[in-house]
Amino acid sequence: MKHLTTIICLVLLNTTIGFSQDNNNEVIVNISNLNSNKGQVFIAIYNAKENFLNKGFKSVKTNIENNSCKVVFKAIPNGTYAISMFHDENENNKMDTNFIGIPKEDYGCSNNAKGFMGPPKWEDAKFIIHNESITQHIKL
Repeated sequence: MKHLTTIICLVLLNTTIGFSQDNNNEVIVNISNLNSNKGQVFIAIYNAKENFLNKGFKSVKTNIENNSCKVVFKAIPNGTYAISMFHDENENNKMDTNFIGIPKEDYGCSNNAKGFMGPPKWEDAKFIIHNESITQHIKL
């Protein structure tokens, strides 16, 4: 009986630790090679292909220093994610495009995914988080 109690306690402890690790993940985003220190950078992390480049799971805007910036998304559950960012150089809170929709301001995605004749694809930008913090480097 004593062994059964010990086994049950270990299973419950292991399950509790597993659930607590699920939300302790961090995603660190380092962005480098921005055109200038003017304006701000908008960064979003997406948790579903359907929302990619539309509605972020979490988003933040940050200042630029030395043509780079860094943000940390905390409490990210295990799963598949992608990141997008754009440099709002003129601070109008949107990504400016020309008359055919080509961005006039710097932008980028996780894994340094690039689009061909359109925006980057989820498949190229996605990454998996499983009980670990990760760092994404986006170089423009």
